[in-house]
Amino acid sequence: MKKWLRGTNTAVISVAVIGIFILLTFFLHSLKDFQLDLSKNKMYTLSDQTLGTLKDLGKDIHVTAFTNPQEDPDGVLTREVTDMVQEYSKRTGKITYNQYDMLKEPSKVQQYGVQQSSLVFESGSQKKVITFQEMFTAGQGSGSYQFAGEEKMTQAVKSLTSTEKHTVYFLSGHQEITLQEMTVLKSSLEGENYTVKDLNLYREGKIPDDADMLFLIGPQTDLNDKEAELIKQYLSGKGKLYVSLGFSQEMASKWKNIDALMNTYGVKDQHAVAIEAKQSTLYDPLTIIPEYGDHDITTKLKNYNLLTMMSLAVALNAQEEGDFKSTPILKTSAQAYGETDIAGLMKSQTNQDDNDVKGPLNLGYAVEDKDSKPKAVILGGSTFLMDQEINVQGNRDFAMNSIGWLQEKKDQVTIRPRQNEAYQTAALTPGQAKTIFFVAIVFMPLIFLLLGGFIWWRRRKG
Repeated sequence: MKKWLRGTNTAVISVAVIGIFILLTFFLHSLKDFQLDLSKNKMYTLSDQTLGTLKDLGKDIHVTAFTNPQEDPDGVLTREVTDMVQEYSKRTGKITYNQYDMLKEPSKVQQYGVQQSSLVFESGSQKKVITFQEMFTAGQGSGSYQFAGEEKMTQAVKSLTSTEKHTVYFLSGHQEITLQEMTVLKSSLEGENYTVKDLNLYREGKIPDDADMLFLIGPQTDLNDKEAELIKQYLSGKGKLYVSLGFSQEMASKWKNIDALMNTYGVKDQHAVAIEAKQSTLYDPLTIIPEYGDHDITTKLKNYNLLTMMSLAVALNAQEEGDFKSTPILKTSAQAYGETDIAGLMKSQTNQDDNDVKGPLNLGYAVEDKDSKPKAVILGGSTFLMDQEINVQGNRDFAMNSIGWLQEKKDQVTIRPRQNEAYQTAALTPGQAKTIFFVAIVFMPLIFLLLGGFIWWRRRKG
């Protein structure tokens, strides 16, 4: 009788455990959006900005991943990208996804015109291509890397769903930094639905009617009087100005019209090159890592600790001018100073003296009109916009944020890149691999099987 009761209890408990397991399985399956991210850098956790974008998505978007095993033999980077895309598709039914091996599907590669591993975002007739290379940059440690895939993908989604278009013009003819030297910035702007054009006022004779913004980046010579008058007329209306200065031998004596243009907004060029007196093994004294002022442009950059780096930057100052309000957004440490001896600086013969401008120095201002509408961004440096520097630290984020603020974009995308450690593999000898196989696949299950059989035999006997 006791044996029969024991067997019945065992059967009831077994059925109960199986029933609980089935119910738990159905319950977890019903939680479609629930997941627990235990990865070290939360690589599967999307930012609030991305989740908000996906929640408000009103268009169907198809994402096609083209992968090339020859570019990523271990498949680590490919998995990181494709896993992230699948996270997007899990969050909304508006995004669908498929993947092709470029070596096995050459017809598809030719159809889409991709040259390397890429993601292609499509919505109707609109298309946005992001290469895998754009999503990865070198990290801070040896072999480590940063993954900016979420930011790139969210930008792509927003660019396909936005109907807002802007045309911006970059002035040329004054030895400015050319668009050919700022291809990353140009590509980033085009990805945000900007149309980017070059403008030489000598050739065009006027500022086009569709100009939403005018850029003056790193000029080495001054505007002439007629150019200055055209720009002044443009700015008297709805025109907006983005000035990014930098070192020039002529700035102390021959920038009459550029200075006058900035003075319109109360911003004054102090004709002094910023020098950081405190020593660093990472950069020279002419490279400044400014502190951020309190402003919409810099809030998220401060929160994410994304730094901006400027070199050969010019010190600025400002005062209230008419209907315009200037807010400092970049400034140096108190130890920095502005070198006014430009000739001596050219010969590397400079020492701080009473003629120099004492720190802290202002290196950037955001200007608003009387209605608190963005009117201008004026910066003392420009090299951070060049291809070789724009991907350093938060340079590109600051550039895009300041341009977006000036264009009154409220939904700017700034998502901190994920820092990943170097991928490591274990080199096993054939003997080691065989040992691991027999221990994990053969011996361990056999031990549990024998243990279970022994317990069953003891209970039956007893």
